[in-house]
Amino acid sequence: MADYTTSEIERLRSRIVSSLQEQGFKIRGKRLVRPDSTDKNSIRQLHQIAVKHNRERSRKGLERHESRLLSFLATGVELVPEKIRPRLVLVQPGSEDELLFRYVRLHWSVPVSAGYGRRLRFLVFDDSNDKLIGIFGLGDPVFSLAPRDRWVGWDRETRKRRLRFVMDLFVLGSVPPYSQLLCGKLVALLTTCVDVQRAFRHRYHGSRSYIGQNVSDGQLAMLTTTSALGRSSLYNRLRFMEDRVFHSVGYTRGSGDFHFSNGFYDDLRKLATEQCDSTAKNPLWGTGFRNRRELVRKTLPLLGLSSELLYHGVKREIFTVPLASNSRQFLSGQGHELSQTERSVDQIVDWFRDRWLLPRASRDHRFKDFNPKSYQLWGIS
Repeated sequence: MADYTTSEIERLRSRIVSSLQEQGFKIRGKRLVRPDSTDKNSIRQLHQIAVKHNRERSRKGLERHESRLLSFLATGVELVPEKIRPRLVLVQPGSEDELLFRYVRLHWSVPVSAGYGRRLRFLVFDDSNDKLIGIFGLGDPVFSLAPRDRWVGWDRETRKRRLRFVMDLFVLGSVPPYSQLLCGKLVALLTTCVDVQRAFRHRYHGSRSYIGQNVSDGQLAMLTTTSALGRSSLYNRLRFMEDRVFHSVGYTRGSGDFHFSNGFYDDLRKLATEQCDSTAKNPLWGTGFRNRRELVRKTLPLLGLSSELLYHGVKREIFTVPLASNSRQFLSGQGHELSQTERSVDQIVDWFRDRWLLPRASRDHRFKDFNPKSYQLWGIS
């Protein structure tokens, strides 16, 4: 493959700089400076171009299904708060459920990962009308996350052995009209139900990890997640009865690659393939780069730009979600059996209905006006 020419390098550099400026960033020396405002609308604005790119990239595979997928959403009059009864559906590859999961994910105001490594995806339906309440997905967690690791009490070796008992919530939320009745909190609480732990055990008990060749006993000790827009109003102070469910443990450093996901990532990958050494540390990972961030870090200096531009300054709140009374002790190497929290779907919805749902429904009736057509992304063919 021929190397990039000087003019091609300059054009790619110019595209990246223009894209960063269009998103609202300024380049000061080697640093990226985000807009002064820290409110959630300004953070949504920063992600707008990446979100638009993801939607256009998914359009070919999903647009022809949009009309049918919208039929899974309730109209306002089909939602009867007193009758809501959640049902969890595990998404199977190649199914219509998978199409629906992918379609809903595109409506988030920030780019959402598809998850990687081990992965479980769920749809939450309302049994009272067979309409969709929301979605959530579990995937492998990142290896190093300082606030999480301090909260657990991990050293590097213990984390290496015990991280397999943790999964990360890479997407979570409700869809309208349920979202207008605080059902994002319901979906968040449902991630801790015994059905999720059983699904994880069924999928991964006896499986062998690809790199370490460890055999899983199917235990799930903890979930983690990060907020989408700075400090989270969804997870903070979220309780089930007397128990805090999501524990805030700190913030990310404000680095990542979302601002380089706007149509030129394939060009960066081509450049990296031609001119950079691969960074995979284990032959079983392949011969490429460890992740997208590492690829961007390698290619920016080739374009005359600092790799410090990966620091976009959007810090996300980090949460841990223990699934047993002894999760921290277990993860830090003290003991081999978890004392699992046995929350059923029925227990969770009964608590949620009285605590949040019915009080909101009694004072805010706007959910009744929702029409699924307002949710469409591309227009119905």
